[in-house]
Amino acid sequence: MKNSRNKSAAARRRATAARTKKGPSQSTAGPRRLVGPDGRNSVPFGRDAKARAKQRKRYVVGGAGAAVAALAAALAAALLAVLGGTTSAQPRSDTATSMVSGPPGPEGVPIEVGQPLASTSTAATGSTVDGIQCNSTEQVVYHVHTHLSVYVNGVLRPLPAGVGIVYPVAQQTAEGPFYGATQCYYWLHVHAQDGVIHIESPTQRGYTLGDFFDIWNQPLTATQVGPARGKLTVFVDGRPYRGNPRDVQLGSHEDVQIDVGAPVVTARKVNWSQTQL
Repeated sequence: MKNSRNKSAAARRRATAARTKKGPSQSTAGPRRLVGPDGRNSVPFGRDAKARAKQRKRYVVGGAGAAVAALAAALAAALLAVLGGTTSAQPRSDTATSMVSGPPGPEGVPIEVGQPLASTSTAATGSTVDGIQCNSTEQVVYHVHTHLSVYVNGVLRPLPAGVGIVYPVAQQTAEGPFYGATQCYYWLHVHAQDGVIHIESPTQRGYTLGDFFDIWNQPLTATQVGPARGKLTVFVDGRPYRGNPRDVQLGSHEDVQIDVGAPVVTARKVNWSQTQL
């Protein structure tokens, strides 16, 4: 009996020694792996801490890059919506109820009568202005017209013919002189004393009233138009415009009116349907 107990004890000691030498049991499922959000480029969980850290950094950077790209796309879409996308030649509705008046002009638009706002002698003579060139022929890929009226203390001050035309020469017509260039035409110019700014460009792009006044080399600010100073009231297509007057867009059949001082003249518009433009 004693020998039997000794043998059982010896057997238990041998079993315990065998388990200690073999170590704890291992799962047959294999090592756990760190898997990225895309389910690819996994790294064994217990193999290499540096590799795991590098992979986590790659996922974080990739996710941040995607977020930045999405934000940039959203901002671009918002900016495009604000700016209206591409420049459009389509006029919007004009809310003005009064028409510009005066003797008929060579372009079917009434001539502006009175002392011009400023002389054409200050205008550019061929050098590029605000990226706008002066070409020997008129560029008509993009060809639209904006009308500008300026009133100083309630008195019309005409836009002189020849701004943006180097050097102007008059062609006499039954409705008055129509000016052409002997050297070159800026993409923004005036053919007759009717307030019509011709936008004639080799490409479709945006132009502003500030561009035109820069070609004329006359000031245009929130308190000054040419030599006239005072409080400005600006209308675009009959609607009050409260932004910087330099930023007024020149588009197809737009009617722009600037009043310097008082009284403010009721907003007026051109009957474009009766013009040649």
